[in-house]
Amino acid sequence: MKELILVEDDERLAALVNQYLQSNGFNVTRLANGDGLIERVKSKTPDIVILDVMLPGEDGFALCNQLRHFYTGPLLFMTAKNEDFDQVIGLELGADDYVVKPVEPRVLLARIHALLRRMSGNIAPIQTGHTLQFGKLSIDKASRRVNLGGEDISLTSHEFDLLCLLADNASTVVSRVTLYKELIGREYDGLDRSADVRVSRLRKKLKDNPQNPFRIKTIWGKGFFFVSDAWDKP
Repeated sequence: MKELILVEDDERLAALVNQYLQSNGFNVTRLANGDGLIERVKSKTPDIVILDVMLPGEDGFALCNQLRHFYTGPLLFMTAKNEDFDQVIGLELGADDYVVKPVEPRVLLARIHALLRRMSGNIAPIQTGHTLQFGKLSIDKASRRVNLGGEDISLTSHEFDLLCLLADNASTVVSRVTLYKELIGREYDGLDRSADVRVSRLRKKLKDNPQNPFRIKTIWGKGFFFVSDAWDKP
């Protein structure tokens, strides 16, 4: 049974989500705020965390930022904040998905399953057991570790899968359609900016220039391009 932590201060909504998810095979731990969340995740790593943004005490954005220092599993925001700006912030902080309330339980369940399938390797076609090397960049698929110029780079599971997808297709444009289908588990609607936000976050960690990226380039109207010969410097 998958372990899920739900942080939601709306008691009625939390009870409904809890009941629905438990009836679909999840063991749900409910928290009304972020008190004790960090310690709980550290002591027993859940399969997925669902966070509201507007919480008493520390908000979901702050909690996400803290979790991403050590938790690499799927993290999903479920919130009434529906502005694009809020979604961008959530994704930049390391969330894997962002759903806006009110959300149909079946839609929420589908999003959760998509994230978990990717984690288990059923979406991203990532081979294991060998290392990709590009100059000073080393990607060890077996241990899911990344090293750049002798420095270990801490990536979330989603960021690692994104990097592998781009690196496996080095010197080839990876379309947003492919990225959404293989990493996010849903079709690209032509408007969703989450792929760009995720690539931007990955660039920062890999010391790419955010204003003028030279390692992972955006090819406007087409997708993203991993430059295989741009990794000689750390």
